[in-house]
Amino acid sequence: FMEHRCTDFGMNEQTIPGDGVVTGYGTINGRLVFVFSQDFTVFGGSLSEAHAEKISKIMDKAMSVGAPVIGINDSGGARIQEGVASLAGYADVFVRNVLASGVIPQVSLIMGPCAGGAVYSPAMTDFIFMVRDSSYMFVTGPDVVKTVTHEEVTLEELGGAATHSSKSGVADLAFENDAEALLQMRRFMDFLPANNREAPPLRDTDDSADRLEKSLDTLVPAEANKSYDMKELIAKVVDDGDFFELQPDFAGNIIIGLARMEGSTVGVVANQPMVLAGCLDMDSSRKAARFVRFCDCFNIPLVTFVDVPGFLPGTAQEYGGIITHGSKLLFAFTEATVPKVTVIVRKAYGGAYDVMSSKHLRGDVNYAWPTA
Repeated sequence: FMEHRCTDFGMNEQTIPGDGVVTGYGTINGRLVFVFSQDFTVFGGSLSEAHAEKISKIMDKAMSVGAPVIGINDSGGARIQEGVASLAGYADVFVRNVLASGVIPQVSLIMGPCAGGAVYSPAMTDFIFMVRDSSYMFVTGPDVVKTVTHEEVTLEELGGAATHSSKSGVADLAFENDAEALLQMRRFMDFLPANNREAPPLRDTDDSADRLEKSLDTLVPAEANKSYDMKELIAKVVDDGDFFELQPDFAGNIIIGLARMEGSTVGVVANQPMVLAGCLDMDSSRKAARFVRFCDCFNIPLVTFVDVPGFLPGTAQEYGGIITHGSKLLFAFTEATVPKVTVIVRKAYGGAYDVMSSKHLRGDVNYAWPTA
């Protein structure tokens, strides 16, 4: 029943209970989660001082009990009628995002157009899911872009799900519709622990740990210059072939995602020989480093499948800062204190050998595939 407190610009005559955001808690597969969901039909989902207080309070409660936060975002940004009070509300939410980072999982589901301040909070969470053709994220919209830079660009081109899942890397996954997004988000949450002090959930499985998979004997070509699909290898190794891949359309030369082995959640990092021969570049290093650090925060063991010829050469990579971005992955694997198992599937050359969770980076166990 909370309402905004603004009296300027006739706002005192426009009060709606809830003020455009629904907050509460519930369970997913029997596990506690906290949720806030913005309502675009109420003031365009814009954030007011009261709106921000509700989100901040639910995040405080989530941190106090150690449970994940799911944000369903559909907001036009700050409520301009409230001026600085609205901006202060955003800052209050941002502070909670920072305080919760690495303590409880934070997942953002973008279910509509989000602009300005409405995109910064999702950007500070651990994962962002979007919906194709209906969700958008941008700091400034197409009209502002045209006014300032004279570029003509559509909503989809500027900040659509396809753009952010394949070009910018802002989104971790893009789904076809709202129902699929919600169902897949539920599946995803089942891989995660409630907080950084708990282990990930253990699930029963009929997939025996000593299962023999004969097709793996011939999957990897002995010739170093022949490609194969690393995703097929991962699917045959993990429980029931259930692999939740993240950012599949961005930096495809490296694969990241969550799976289970003997019922326990593991984080998988793997080179993909079918894209750029599996070379590491700026985007793939950045993509994998962020994922490794998330797994380290939340007690998720890491399994790394290595087939890497080196770092991608070229002026574009050097000008883009491959040295800095490549070192991020080196840093992430080195500082990770969770169990780290590395499987050298075929080749591991040059500096990329070191970077891909080599035993010299405090790896726990290193295995060599027969083709290594």
